[in-house]
Amino acid sequence: MQKLIRLMTLVCLTTPMLMTAQTSNVTLPQDKGPNSVNVSTYPPEQQKAYKVFTDKCSKCHTIARPINTMMTNAEWERYVKRMMHKPNSGISDSQGKTIFEFLSYDQTNRKDKNPSAFSKALSDEEIEKLKAQQH
Repeated sequence: MQKLIRLMTLVCLTTPMLMTAQTSNVTLPQDKGPNSVNVSTYPPEQQKAYKVFTDKCSKCHTIARPINTMMTNAEWERYVKRMMHKPNSGISDSQGKTIFEFLSYDQTNRKDKNPSAFSKALSDEEIEKLKAQQH
């Protein structure tokens, strides 16, 4: 019985740590930028897409991260697909398409007009280096 109690205690204590390790627990330069976009001049469908984007993407990382990152359409497509496959993302195929369409529209209509105001996407290796420095 004591072994069972010890095992249950260990599981209860380590599960939050395992879940934290699976989330994006590193601060990127983009995270320190603005955390919203004024979409009032965007077409109505993009305003609705922005809501899906903020609702879904804020579950795992700051909204500032994608808002302040420059990517090509191909990179955004890969990024959204990657996020859709993360555990507990809750992003359906149709929501993923909506999120991609918003990010693509925002890239073209806001970021591409002032690229020096935004950060380039970091590679997995660069992110791992940041994690090592922050821990």
